[in-house]
Amino acid sequence: MGSPVPHLVLHPDPVLREPAREVERFDEELHELVAHMKRLMREHEGVGLAAPQVGRSVRLFLCNSGAEGEEDQVFINPEVLEADGPQDWAEEGCLSLPGIHGRVRRPTRIRLRARNLEGEAFEAHKDLIRSMIDRIDDEIPRPDASVLEKLDSVFRPARHKVQKKGLNSVD
Repeated sequence: MGSPVPHLVLHPDPVLREPAREVERFDEELHELVAHMKRLMREHEGVGLAAPQVGRSVRLFLCNSGAEGEEDQVFINPEVLEADGPQDWAEEGCLSLPGIHGRVRRPTRIRLRARNLEGEAFEAHKDLIRSMIDRIDDEIPRPDASVLEKLDSVFRPARHKVQKKGLNSVD
């Protein structure tokens, strides 16, 4: 995971194109990374943030529905077990592509397995994460796809705008 303090990285940072690795050590360094990610997510008024967006190519994301007083949810090595039901459309953005939004279609039911900060496995169901259901698929770093590969289908028309600006990172 590295020792520099994490900062929000923007397109076209290469880490956004790397497939994410599994988290193997559930130690103090992981706790510090999550604390920095929570701070950055709040500072940038986000409701979801994946580790690659802070320069760490590991399978970890946070999300929060934005409801007052709600705790940030931490998902480590997440795995979607089931995603079905009717599809709903929503307007979404990505902190790594500032100012760019797109309409995204998501399943209304989702069930996933992940680990918490102590490395304990848990499952999350629609009832547990109802208000965050649209964030999970967007933020989940998968081993077979980079953050940008997932975003390409949604934000492809806007990508040239970001590349023209030459944006790389925000502290």
